[in-house]
Amino acid sequence: MSNVKENLATSLITASTRGNYEQKTGAVNVPIYLSSTYHQESFDSFGPYDYSRSGNPTRDALEKTIAELEGGTRGFAFASGIAAISSALMLLSSGDHIVVTEEVYGGTYRFITEVLPRFGIDYTFADFTNAEAVEQAIRPNTQVIYIETPANPRLGITDIEAIVALAKANDCLTFLDNTFMTPLYQRPLDLGVDIVLHSATKFLSGHSDIVAGLAVTKDEELGKRLGFIQNSFGAILGAQDSFSLIQGIKTMGARLAQSTEAAQKLATYLTNHPLVEEVLYPGLSTHPGYEIHARQAKSPGAVLSFQLPNRDTAKAFVESLQIPVFAVSLGGVESILSYPATMSHAAIPKVEREKRGITDGLLRFSVGLEHIDDLIADFDQALTIASNIKQKVGI
Repeated sequence: MSNVKENLATSLITASTRGNYEQKTGAVNVPIYLSSTYHQESFDSFGPYDYSRSGNPTRDALEKTIAELEGGTRGFAFASGIAAISSALMLLSSGDHIVVTEEVYGGTYRFITEVLPRFGIDYTFADFTNAEAVEQAIRPNTQVIYIETPANPRLGITDIEAIVALAKANDCLTFLDNTFMTPLYQRPLDLGVDIVLHSATKFLSGHSDIVAGLAVTKDEELGKRLGFIQNSFGAILGAQDSFSLIQGIKTMGARLAQSTEAAQKLATYLTNHPLVEEVLYPGLSTHPGYEIHARQAKSPGAVLSFQLPNRDTAKAFVESLQIPVFAVSLGGVESILSYPATMSHAAIPKVEREKRGITDGLLRFSVGLEHIDDLIADFDQALTIASNIKQKVGI
């Protein structure tokens, strides 16, 4: 193999089979090893695989791929994004404390507030757009600082290097959910983060056909600890889904480039629409985290959120759209519109949602691969109908 350094867009395609072509046939795709167990040739020494919970060749190829793409040493594939997140958080012990961004995915909020306390693990939420607020939340027993950036659903931006510096000064680990950016656009391990997490269901897969989670560590010892948790809990990704995810990763560069370009145009359109009260997108210079995000990421990505006046206008808008899917999740080739209050963040009580700006008029949009002119035309007619609703009820 050449020593020429690849662009990451190339590695998306080559990483899964690098030095790993199927030996008998030279197949360019990693085979799907649908086997739960493996014959051992020797009584005294076993081969690299014995039981597929502990290791599977197809899953191994995926785990090596995500480790290479994130610039880490160990990758781990889980049955879902929340399985990856919860497994990483089970590195904590009774008596430990975690500081968490207050703008966090609803499933993560649920696990941290309802499951971790059963094991004697305490938590504090803080505004991660303000490093001083994070510093004030750190306690002597704080072991992990948990970041999402851009955060779900209001696209809040955390200064990764500033939080990493705080963590190191206080002997804490940093975990970062990199779902919205993927390693193509943001590489947290290069900025000092200890564990990177993904809901690979989203952009990494890109086709709304599997549920998967990934984690990557840079430190070998931390990787061993997380590997122990993965094997102990057993929430691993199956071979078939591992294969599908490898295939999705190969096309991610082209998908994200087109979706991001369209997202920028849609965000600009929404900014100029009279019914839209606020547009949240890191690619807009008006976004409060614009400069920080531009420094630590290569792209604003393909997800934006926007605020309509209230639930009635949001409902009218959603029900008038014709192209996007109205559904939970994001990152597919199809555009996906979500209503965080009852979808991704339904696990957060209403009072807490509203504190975080997740109002009844907030919508999140993941831009797919449809032609941007068609999406804008569809938005335009739906916003016109929503505007009429607003006028009728006098709001």
